[in-house]
Amino acid sequence: MLPPEAEKKMQCWIRSRHLISSGNLFIFETVDYSTIERFTESIEALGGTLISVDSIGKIWIGDRRQVVLYQATASLHTPHHQVKQYWIKYGSFRTRFDERI
Repeated sequence: MLPPEAEKKMQCWIRSRHLISSGNLFIFETVDYSTIERFTESIEALGGTLISVDSIGKIWIGDRRQVVLYQATASLHTPHHQVKQYWIKYGSFRTRFDERI
């Protein structure tokens, strides 16, 4: 994956509140594991490193279906990366799956 394509994917995830920033880390939450793999490719294309992927629980989709919620933590090695600047402008401190809302 090329860096411009990876940056656009990251920006899309920021706008949809799947990706947040916490200090020097980026935290990505999704219910689809293949999206975690695309996130890993994007981070690596931008020069970052995936730190961990955890299953953090189950959430309800509708009345009868539960799905696993995955959380990936990654680090971009450059502190003033454009993705971080984009998150400052358009991002949120909570993901769309955050129960504290």
